[in-house]
Amino acid sequence: MSGTTLTDFLSPAARTMQPSGIRRYFDYAAGRKDVISLGVGEPDFVTPKVVRDACIAAIEQGRTTYTPNAGLPELREAIAGYLDASFGLKYDPADEVLVTNGSSEAIDLALRALISPGDEILFPEPCFIAYSPIAALLGGVTVPIETTADNRFKLTAESLRAKLTPRSKLLVVSYPNNPTGGIMTREDWIPIAELAIAHNLVVISDEIYAELTFGSKHESIAELPGMRERTLLISGFSKAFAMTGWRVGYACGPGELIAVMLKIHQYTATCAPIIGQIAGLESLVNGLDEKDRMVESYDRRRRFFVSGLREIGLPCHEPLGSFYAFPSIADTGLGSDEFVTRLLDEAGVVTVPGHVFGLGGEGFIRCCYAAAQSQLEAALERIYSFVRTL
Repeated sequence: MSGTTLTDFLSPAARTMQPSGIRRYFDYAAGRKDVISLGVGEPDFVTPKVVRDACIAAIEQGRTTYTPNAGLPELREAIAGYLDASFGLKYDPADEVLVTNGSSEAIDLALRALISPGDEILFPEPCFIAYSPIAALLGGVTVPIETTADNRFKLTAESLRAKLTPRSKLLVVSYPNNPTGGIMTREDWIPIAELAIAHNLVVISDEIYAELTFGSKHESIAELPGMRERTLLISGFSKAFAMTGWRVGYACGPGELIAVMLKIHQYTATCAPIIGQIAGLESLVNGLDEKDRMVESYDRRRRFFVSGLREIGLPCHEPLGSFYAFPSIADTGLGSDEFVTRLLDEAGVVTVPGHVFGLGGEGFIRCCYAAAQSQLEAALERIYSFVRTL
C-alpha cells in the first residue's frame, strides 16, 4: 500500500457518512455516574417473563439452529394474523411476510431492493436517522420534506406535491413518528395516497411504533384503497414488546418485492436468530396482555412528562404516538446542540438534539419518556434547575 492508506480505498459515500447523532450523546455519557438517560429509544421494561421462559425452554430443548430464510413459518403466520386482527391488514404468510434482524434490517433490505442510482427518495423530517444515509450509500437522491410543530409534524399533500419530480420513486413514512411523537389519521393519509397513486410512488411505511398510540387507533397508509399493492409495511417487536436486544423485525408487502428482499437477506444475514423468533412468536401468542400493560404505563408517563415540560416553560406539542416528547428549547436562546451538551454536563440528563433528525428539528430536543417514573421525576427537576440558570 505504498503511498496510500486504507482510507483511500474506502467508498466515498461510506467515508463521508456521519455517525449516529443519537449514539454520540449516549456514548458521551457512558461511564458517567448519576446520569439520567432520556436519549436512547428503549423501554425500561424487560421482556415479559412468559416470553423469557419460552426462550429458556427452547434453548434447553436444543433449538439453536438456522430457520428458513424468511423466518419460522409459525411466526410468519402469527404476524399475518396479528396484523389482520389489529389493523385489518391481510398478508399471505407464505410469500408476503419476511422476518428480519430487527426492523432496521428490513429498512435496509427494502431500500437496497428498490433504489437505483439517481432515484429520488422522499421522506418527511424530522424522522428516524437511518433512511437518508442508507439511501445515499445506494446512490439514491434523498429529498427531505419539512414538517412543523404548527401542524403537529404531519406530512401534508401540499408539502409532498412541492417536492415531486419525474425522478421521484419512493416515499418513506414513519408514523407514529420518531422523534416527534406525531401521528397520521386516515383523513391525513387520503390525499397522500392519492398523490402516491397518481405519481406511481412506492411507499415504505415504518410502523415500529404502531402499537404505541394514545387516544386513537393507529392507521396505516396500506389500509387505503389502491395502496396495499404499492406499500411495504415494516415493523417489529423491539418497542411495544420490550424486545430491543432480541433483534426481530418483519416486512410485509407485495410478493414480488418480498422475494427480492429475501434474496438479499439470504446472502447477508441468512435468517433472524431462532431464539429471537421464538420470543416474537410467544409475544404474539401469550404476551399481548403484557404489551397492553406496558402501553398503558407509557401513556401515564407521557402525560406526566409532557405536563412537566410545559410547566418548566418548554413548549411541547401533544405527542400522540411512540414514546418520545419533542419540546421546543428555542426560547432559551440556545441551539439544540449547546442545550443538550450543557444539560448533560451541568445537570446530568441525556437527551438528543433535534437537528440530528433532519429538517425542522433545530430548536427542539428529543426526550424518551420510556424511563422509570422516578427517573422522569428526577429528570424534570434537573431540567427545571438547568433552565432557571439560563
